Amino acid sequence: MDLTPSQSEILNAVINLFQKEDDAVKGEKVAESINRNPGTIRNQMQSLKALGLIEGVPGPKGGYKPTSKAYQALDYTTFDEGERVEIYREGEKIEGATATEIDLTTLPQPDACKASVRILGEIRVLEEGDEIEIGPTPVNKMLIKGTVVGRDDLENNIILKIKEIHSLPRIPVKDIASKEIIYLSYDDTIKEAAGIMFDKHIKGAPVKKDTEIIGIVTLTDIAGAIYKGDLDIKVNEVMTPEPYSINSQALLAEAMSMLKSKDISRLIVEKDGKPFAMVTKTDILKRLCPI
Repeated sequence: MDLTPSQSEILNAVINLFQKEDDAVKGEKVAESINRNPGTIRNQMQSLKALGLIEGVPGPKGGYKPTSKAYQALDYTTFDEGERVEIYREGEKIEGATATEIDLTTLPQPDACKASVRILGEIRVLEEGDEIEIGPTPVNKMLIKGTVVGRDDLENNIILKIKEIHSLPRIPVKDIASKEIIYLSYDDTIKEAAGIMFDKHIKGAPVKKDTEIIGIVTLTDIAGAIYKGDLDIKVNEVMTPEPYSINSQALLAEAMSMLKSKDISRLIVEKDGKPFAMVTKTDILKRLCPI
């Protein structure tokens, strides 16, 4: 089913709010979550109802609920043939098991936020009660978070109670990055660096020697030095050398994947091979969850 970008955004918001609240979603809440006009949302809701993607719930506590067809419309049901999607538990990638298919349509109550997930590899590493994250998927960059509530060792399937589904917007990191880069000098002291970060309201900064970026320092690095009483040592003694960078045209999903796999909180964004901006986990969070 071909949806307009506006319909996809609204439908995705309905699904995410429904997962979070486990109840019918008000149109006003959808408008607020994606910063859209409530009148526009009401008009689009009628279109989505006509397409069978949402259903109205009457009454004072009513609103809208996504149907199983909504998940299919946003490609929340299958991955590309042959693709394997990583599974994480408590932030750690599970070795030896990947997801190859997710199905929300064969369960008795597909709208009850549960899914059947086909596992390739050793399924016994997953146990009931595990909080896991699947994704991002290769095409629509979907992320799924939930709790394992059942396991079928013969079919190599798990039953997942879904808590959150996010389909990442296909936007380049340059659109959300912080454009001004605040640099530290390699011979700044920890105390001086802390002062700069406090004044500029930042939690990390690249370290320069002459014109070359040689590392990056975060508040965590500074806190560790302060704890040890090393206020007068230089930032080059606590920095992480050779900071990671990403091309300005890279998509948001690639930045998220790099931040997660490298266990870091910020990336230098490069344009034409030169530092252009900084993108952090906070920048991404603000884009995904605007308030």
